[in-house]
Amino acid sequence: MPKILIIVPAFNESDSIIDVIQSINAVDKMYDIIVINDGSKDNTSQLAKTTNKAIVIDLPTNVGIGGAVQTGFKYAYRHDYDIAVQFDGDGQHEAKEIIKIITPVIQENADCVIGSRFLGDKKGFQSTFTRRLGIKTFQYVNTLLIKQKVTDNTSGFRAYSKQAIKLLAYDYPTDYPEPETVIMLGKKGYSIKEISVLMHERTGGSSSINGLKPIYYMIKVLLSIFMTYLRK
Repeated sequence: MPKILIIVPAFNESDSIIDVIQSINAVDKMYDIIVINDGSKDNTSQLAKTTNKAIVIDLPTNVGIGGAVQTGFKYAYRHDYDIAVQFDGDGQHEAKEIIKIITPVIQENADCVIGSRFLGDKKGFQSTFTRRLGIKTFQYVNTLLIKQKVTDNTSGFRAYSKQAIKLLAYDYPTDYPEPETVIMLGKKGYSIKEISVLMHERTGGSSSINGLKPIYYMIKVLLSIFMTYLRK
C-alpha cells in the first residue's frame, strides 16, 4: 500500500474538526492525518489534539489556505509520502470518498485528482448561482489555456502524486491556490483527472465569499490564472 497523508487545513473549525478527523480515521486507519491549524482564534487545535488521531501543526498566525496547504505538502515531501490528499476541515467532504480520488493516483493514471460536485447525478450541495457561474468560467479558461477540462476548479478535495507533492512543496500558489494549481500543473504537463463526489454544506463557520464578493473573487482569480499561465 502507498503511504498516504490526509492534509486538513483548518481555520476556526471547532464545530466540525473532531467529526472530520474521526470520519477519516473510521474509513481507513492506515491514513495519516495532519491538521494545519491556520492561526485559529477558537479551540480548533485543542479539539483536534484530543482525538489522538491526527498530527497538529499550529501556525503562529493566519496565513491563508495557500500557506496552510503548502505546509502540509512540505510535511508530506519531507516524510516521503506517496500520495497527499487535501481534505477541508469544515465537514463538506465525505471521508468514504477518499478512496475514489486516490485510486487513479495509485494506478498512475493521474498526478492530480479533483473531487467534483458537478459530475455525475449532481446531488448534494451545489453552492450559489454566482459562484457556479464563476466556476463555469474557470472551466472554459482552463480548456483554452491548458487543453484540460476541469469542472470544479475551486474544489478543496484533491489527491496528488509523489511528483506533484515535490513540486507543490516548493511552489504553491498563495492567493487562489485551487484554480491556480490547475493551471500550473496543466502547464507543466501533469495529468489532471476529476471524480464525481458528494459535497455537503459546511457544518460550522461561514464562507468568506458571500454577497457580491463572488464577482470580485472571480475577476481577481481570472487575473491570477492568466498571470500564472504567463509566468515562466
